[in-house]
Amino acid sequence: MRTGKQKIVLAAKILSVVIIGLMVGFYFFRDELLQQTLVKVSNKMEQDYNSTFSIKSASFDGFSGVNLTDVILAPKGADTLFKIQKMKTSVSFWHLLIGDVQLGTLEIKNGYVQLTKKGNVKNFAAFLKKDTAVKSSNEKRDYAEFAYRIISKLLNLVPTDMSIENLTFKLDDNGKKARIDIKKLVLDDKELETAIDVQTNTFKQRWEIKGFADPRNKTADIRFFNRDTGAIKVPYFDERFNLISSFDSIRLNIEDIDRDGDELHIDGYAAIANLKINHAKIASKDVIIKNARFDYRFLLGSDFISVDSTSTVEFNKIKFHPYLAYETEEDTIYKLKIDIPNMKAQDFISSLPDGLFTNFQGMQAIGSFNYKLDFMFNKNKPNTIIFDSKLNKENLRITKFGQANLNKLNGEFVYRAIIKNVLQRPVLVGAANPDYTPLNQISPYLRKCVLTTEDPSFFSHRGFITEAFKQSIIKNIKTKKFSRGGSTISMQLIKNVFLTREKTISRKMEEILLVYLLENNRIASKERMLEVYFNIIEWGPNVYGIGEASRFYFQKSPSDLTLNECLFLATIIPSPKKFMYQFDNQGNLKGYANKNQRYLSNLMLKRGILTSEDTIGQYGVYVSGNARSYLNIVKTQDSTVVPLDSLSIKIEDEEFDF
Repeated sequence: MRTGKQKIVLAAKILSVVIIGLMVGFYFFRDELLQQTLVKVSNKMEQDYNSTFSIKSASFDGFSGVNLTDVILAPKGADTLFKIQKMKTSVSFWHLLIGDVQLGTLEIKNGYVQLTKKGNVKNFAAFLKKDTAVKSSNEKRDYAEFAYRIISKLLNLVPTDMSIENLTFKLDDNGKKARIDIKKLVLDDKELETAIDVQTNTFKQRWEIKGFADPRNKTADIRFFNRDTGAIKVPYFDERFNLISSFDSIRLNIEDIDRDGDELHIDGYAAIANLKINHAKIASKDVIIKNARFDYRFLLGSDFISVDSTSTVEFNKIKFHPYLAYETEEDTIYKLKIDIPNMKAQDFISSLPDGLFTNFQGMQAIGSFNYKLDFMFNKNKPNTIIFDSKLNKENLRITKFGQANLNKLNGEFVYRAIIKNVLQRPVLVGAANPDYTPLNQISPYLRKCVLTTEDPSFFSHRGFITEAFKQSIIKNIKTKKFSRGGSTISMQLIKNVFLTREKTISRKMEEILLVYLLENNRIASKERMLEVYFNIIEWGPNVYGIGEASRFYFQKSPSDLTLNECLFLATIIPSPKKFMYQFDNQGNLKGYANKNQRYLSNLMLKRGILTSEDTIGQYGVYVSGNARSYLNIVKTQDSTVVPLDSLSIKIEDEEFDF
C-alpha cells in the first residue's frame, strides 16, 4: 500500500501532467480556439445588440499574447462605436484556467471610441438595455459580494503594463461636441504618465495624468492637472447642462480594497483645488471652493451600503464627519448623520464658498460651536422619519454683519421687491410712510388669521418648525421633487427683505443661516418681525403692505377690517395677484372661496382663537376699493384656486401660540 506521502506525490504528478497537457493542448489548438471565440463574440453582438463586430486579422504572439488589427464595432443604422487599428494584449494563462480573464499587457495604436446622438438616434443605445430577467421576489443582492466581484473583474481588465498612442474619445450630442485625444498613455512599473489634448466647441486644453497605479493590489494614487497655465475646464457639461465648471487639480488615492468576512471596505481619499462652478440653479455668481478633501471609508455588507463615520470631509477650514447609509435588511432605510466638531465661528464664516453665501461676506463673529444632524427615512414607514438638528454654542456672537445687516429690521428702511430679477417700486418701511401700519393698529382678526395660515407657532419657535420640515421631506421624497416647503414667517421675512426670489441652492442656504442668526441672536423682537412682515408682503398686483391692501380692497384702515375681510386677505397670500379669480361675474366670492373661509374660521374656533360670537354673520366680502376694477376685467373662468389642503400645509398638527 502507498503511504500518505506517496499519495501526495502521485497526486502532484497527475496534476502536473494535466496542467502540461492543458498547456500543450492550448498551444496547438489556440488559433482555432481564438477564432471560435471571435465568432461567438460576433454572433452575440449581432443577436443581442444588433451590431457588427469584425476583426481584420487575429493571431497569437508567443504563448499568451494576441495581435489584433482593425477591430471594429458598428451598431446597425448608427455611427461606428469604436475602431482600433492595432491592438496587442496578453492574458494570464493561470487565471484563464479558472475562468478569470486577467490582462497582463496592452498596446493600442491609432483608433477612436465615439458616442453620438443625432436626433433621437444613439449609437450606444443598444448597450444600455436593462436585464429583463425576472428575479425572484425573495432574492436579495449581496452588495459586498456583488461590488467586490465587479471591482475585481474591472481591475483584472486593467493591464499591469500599458502603452496607448493616438486613441481618441469623441462625443457628439446633436452638435454639442467634445474630443479627447490620448496622445500617450503609459503604465510602466506601476507608474502612470499621459499626454492628453482636449477640444470642444468652446475651448482647447492639454491635460496630464500622473501617478501610481497597481491594479493587482487594488491601490492607486493619481493626480490630474493642466499641462498649460490655468484651470482645467470640464468639457460638454457647459453646452449640455449650462454648467460651467473648472478646477486646478484633482488627486485620487485608493489605499485599500479588501473583503473581510461579509464586509467590503474601500479606503482612500480624494482632493480638489480651486473648484469653480457656475449654474443658474446653484447661484447667480461663480461658486468657488479653494480646497476640498474627502477621506473616505466605504463599507458594504450583504444588506447595506454606507460611508462610514470615520470618513472626513474638509473644505477650507470646515471639517466634519459624515455618515450615509442605505439599508435593506428588513425595510428600505436611508440614513444621514453629520458631526461638526467644535470649531471657531469665524473659521466657519471665512470658509463658506465664495459666491454661495454673498450676504455673509465681511461678517465677523467670536466664539465657537459644534453641530450634529441625525436623519433617518424608512421608505415603508415614512411617518417614522427622524430629523434631529442640534447646534451647541459657546460664547457665539456676531460682532459685524456682512452684506445682509439684520439690524436693519429694527429701524426705518426702504424695501424693494424683486420679481423676475426686476426691482419693483420702493416702499418705505417706517412712520414717514402714511400707509405704514404699526402692529397694534392692525385688526387682531388679521393677525390671528395670517398666523394661523402662515405660521401658527411663530411666537414660540426659533425660525424653524421641525415637524414642518419632516412633513416637507416626506412629501418631497414621495413626489420625487421639491413640491412642498416648511417656510415660516421668519423665513419669508428674510427672503423678502434680504434675498431675491431666485430659486437657487445658494438663496435657500443663505435663508436658513440668516434666519438662524436673526432668531437665535434675538436681533429683532417677534413683534417687530411680524410688524415688518405685515408692511412689506405682497397683497395684490403692485400692492405692498397691509396699509395699501386694506384700502385697495375695502377703502378702510387695517384696524377696521372685519373677520370676513381678514379671512379673505389671509387666504390670498399664497397667490395675491390672482385674487380676482375667487370672484364671480357679480363680484361675489365663488363657492370654493367661501368654503376656504369657513374651513379657516372653524379651525380657529376649534383652537380657541375665535369665539362663536366672532363668527356671527354671513361669510363673504364686498370689494369696494380699486381692486373692484380687476373684477370687471375678468372675462374667463380661471382654474387657479387655493385648495383647502394648501391652507392646511402650515396649520395641521401645529400648536397656536400668541
